[in-house]
Amino acid sequence: MELQRDWTRFLGVKYSGKSPKTESFLKINEILLVQPRKKMAEKQNFNIVFIGHVDHGKSTAIGRLLYDSGRLSEPELKKVKDEAEKLGKKGFEFAFVMDHLKEERERGVTIDLAYKKFPTNKFNVTIIDAPGHRDFVKNMITGTSQADAAILVVAAPDGVMAQTKEHVWLCRTMGVNQLAILVNKMDVLNFEEAKFKKVVEEMSALLKQAGYVPDKIKFIPASAYNGDNIAKRSEKMKWYTGPTLMEVFDTFEIPKPPIDLPLRMPIQDVYEITGVGTVPVGKIETGIMKIGDKVIILPARSGKGIGGEIRTIEMHHETLQQAQAGDNVGISVRGVGKKDIARGDIISSAAHPPKIVQEFTAKIAVINHPTVIAKGYTPVFHVHTAQIPCRIEELIKKLDPKTGGTLQANPDFLKNGDVAEVKVVPLKPMIIEKQSVNPHLSGFAIRDAGQTVAAGVCIDLVAKA
Repeated sequence: MELQRDWTRFLGVKYSGKSPKTESFLKINEILLVQPRKKMAEKQNFNIVFIGHVDHGKSTAIGRLLYDSGRLSEPELKKVKDEAEKLGKKGFEFAFVMDHLKEERERGVTIDLAYKKFPTNKFNVTIIDAPGHRDFVKNMITGTSQADAAILVVAAPDGVMAQTKEHVWLCRTMGVNQLAILVNKMDVLNFEEAKFKKVVEEMSALLKQAGYVPDKIKFIPASAYNGDNIAKRSEKMKWYTGPTLMEVFDTFEIPKPPIDLPLRMPIQDVYEITGVGTVPVGKIETGIMKIGDKVIILPARSGKGIGGEIRTIEMHHETLQQAQAGDNVGISVRGVGKKDIARGDIISSAAHPPKIVQEFTAKIAVINHPTVIAKGYTPVFHVHTAQIPCRIEELIKKLDPKTGGTLQANPDFLKNGDVAEVKVVPLKPMIIEKQSVNPHLSGFAIRDAGQTVAAGVCIDLVAKA
């Protein structure tokens, strides 16, 4: 019944107490960012996630972009403006365009993921509005895992904040290599170039630490609420000659899909649809999936995996014969029931499956731990769509982040800013792959007490017998 309520909430209809109709299966695809494959003369699909610290203006920037580009009408804006004023949130009207949940509007924070289609000259963009509030980082991680690029929103008066740091590291961990920085709320600082440059300097140091090249990243000074440098160039910042937010979308490059690697599809959700059966949904990270393919789902509820055969592949109202890396799909698998699998499992090629790991060696960077990390520490590892408690069994060595050389062997503890090699033991069956074998399934974030404390990659592993 809970699932049915979720379905009807997603589909925007009143819950009737009855099972969803079979044809509603196709609606899953709209929820999960699933878009049609590029055909001849069609633009490429591209997913851009908006991230950043809470209250820095992500939802407002998207709302203003939609309005100034003509994709949000005056009557639609008036409706959300009236709703904002009714809830005592005057000035939040652009944010309300993306924040649909009652609680989001009352609290003034994004909780769930929201999606908007936005065509540009080069792409059919899907904008993902991800939560900035630390309570909803799980949703932010899901949104970032679906993205080809990210817009990181930083409020100029505040500069780098806790979630700013966290989101930069999460982007790096989730494999989002293309970034642009929207330096928002420049109106509060009278549009001063010197204040903008200070934020650029502060952000560049953070980006460099996380492994990005700041010189390749666009920084856009803006006032989202007033519309400066969002869809239209600002007359108040003539000192800035770079792209607007809308123009920066087309500066991103199409990532080459890793179709030469074996099939790997982390399951994001599992639905039971009347007339269709069990429907796992998610993004194919690597490889190609075809109808009739023999697959194995690992680790599955059994902890040992379950075999099956791809029966159908659905993507945005289309039945496909095959899908590939980068596609978000809903599929049905012969021989697999809803109770057999769950979010966090991996659908993979039966001929080339990944290993369930007994232990693995990782390179980690400590981002934001309240004290120190020592041997025996047992936080939750977020790897692809799975969340697995793991114990840090050994601190092998502390590394120099600039050279990669060893600073200290077998340190007693790790503190913020440290980079180290560690040995990790999962406390539940877990799938992760070596960075050298499949970089798309090697990254993870370490979370504890509601915050991301570290991020890293698997560099070696020992498989379960």
